[in-house]
Amino acid sequence: MKIHLVDGTYELFRAHFGAPPKKAQNGQEVGATLGLLRSMLLLLSDPEVTHVAVAFDHVIESFRNKMYAGYKSSAGVDPVILNQFPLAEKAVSALGLVVWPMVKFEADDAIATAVAKFKKSKSVEQIVICSVDKDLTQMVGSDRVICWDRRREILLNEKGVIEKFGVAPESIPDFLALVGDSADGYPGIQGWGEKSTATVLAKYKHIENIPNEPGTLGLSLGRAETLLGNLQKNYKDALLFRELSTLRTDVPLKESLNDLKWQGAIPRLKKVCKELGSESILERIKKWQ
Repeated sequence: MKIHLVDGTYELFRAHFGAPPKKAQNGQEVGATLGLLRSMLLLLSDPEVTHVAVAFDHVIESFRNKMYAGYKSSAGVDPVILNQFPLAEKAVSALGLVVWPMVKFEADDAIATAVAKFKKSKSVEQIVICSVDKDLTQMVGSDRVICWDRRREILLNEKGVIEKFGVAPESIPDFLALVGDSADGYPGIQGWGEKSTATVLAKYKHIENIPNEPGTLGLSLGRAETLLGNLQKNYKDALLFRELSTLRTDVPLKESLNDLKWQGAIPRLKKVCKELGSESILERIKKWQ
């Protein structure tokens, strides 16, 4: 069997910018929620998609905001999309899918925990992470755990991660720590661009393994001296940024593998769709509990 782990936060934002606007009976904008529902129904139409869970950032803030003041938050996020998170979780749950709404942790942590938990099962042929988030590529392993960009139909296995970033999945947190991640709000270390970082980490894998000898990095001497100087001056920041980008695998997920099996939509979805002002979406559902 395959397990599909969906980044619900990304899907909701994608629907927000891609789906047509729509007002519910109470006047609230719900276009992104309906777009997400349609996206999940499209996913479920594939006969290979049998076991699914969807993780959401129920609130954008997480434990990482206490670690670093500049970490991503809900500040500046359009209220139209923020207000739809509870609706989206309610709708996806009514569709009969397992939903993980994260508060202390992030959606990525829930997905990482599920990967660590379910890849141990011999009955799991492959885990497909439905997300474009760079952080999640650290969970990729051979062809058994892959990332899938559903919009562009791009699959990333371990070889694909190496081709894209120049480093193996295990080095992705180190890579992001040095290069920075504007989406998550930390700047990286000055001068460490993607190319030079990949060159160094392909050889040494982790930040603490990088020697303080410019001639060993595989870069021009002047470039290597500059990068090492910047790293030494900001070494604590580099380790902090790596901790920020390292996904947690200890989220308390209670569901078993059997719980992830999609049994069909739940009857309350009819009420949810009526509230959303789009009962026509029910015509697409071929399976009910």
